[in-house]
Amino acid sequence: MTEYEKMLAGEFYFALDPELVEMRNNARILMDKINASVVEAPDDDRLLFNKLFGALGDSFIAQAPFYCDYGRNIYIGDHVYFNYNCVVLDCAKVTIGSHVMFAPNVQIYTATHPLDADMRKAGKEFAKPVTIHDHVWVGGSAVICPGITIGERSVIGAGAVVTRDVPPFVLVGGNPAKIIKEVK
Repeated sequence: MTEYEKMLAGEFYFALDPELVEMRNNARILMDKINASVVEAPDDDRLLFNKLFGALGDSFIAQAPFYCDYGRNIYIGDHVYFNYNCVVLDCAKVTIGSHVMFAPNVQIYTATHPLDADMRKAGKEFAKPVTIHDHVWVGGSAVICPGITIGERSVIGAGAVVTRDVPPFVLVGGNPAKIIKEVK
C-alpha cells in the first residue's frame, strides 16, 4: 500500500513520502495561480479549481487567498462560497454539499498527529474525513477538526472549534462548540 493509499484509508502514513510531497507541490502551483488571479477572470479560476479539486459543482466562488494540501481530496457540490483566507487540509476526503457558505478564515482539518512523541518525530500522521452537508453556513474563523460531520442546514458560529459531529438544523458555537439552539 502506498503512503497516499494509507493516508486516504486513515492509517498512519509518512507525510514526507516523495509522492505526497510532489502532490502537495503540484497543488501549491495551482493555488499560487489561483491566489494571484484577478477578479475579472472567474472563468480562469474555475478551470484552475477544476484541475485542483476532486469534484466541483456549479456556481463555485472562492475569494483569494485559498489554501489546501492536495486539492484532489476535496469534493464540492453546487453553489458553494469560500470567503477570504480559507484553509482545507485535505489529507482525507473532504465532502462539501450544495449551498454551503464559508466566512473568512475558516479552517477545515483532516490531518492529525499521534499523541506518541516518537511517532511524531518519525514523521507519522493520519487523517480523518470531514463531511459538510447541504445548506450549512460556517462563520468566520471557525475550525472544523478531523473526522467531523456537519448536518444539513446547521450553522457554525464565528470562532467555533468543532470537535464533535453537529446534527442537522442546529446553531453551534464556542470552544469546544456546543449546541446553542435549533434553526430552520
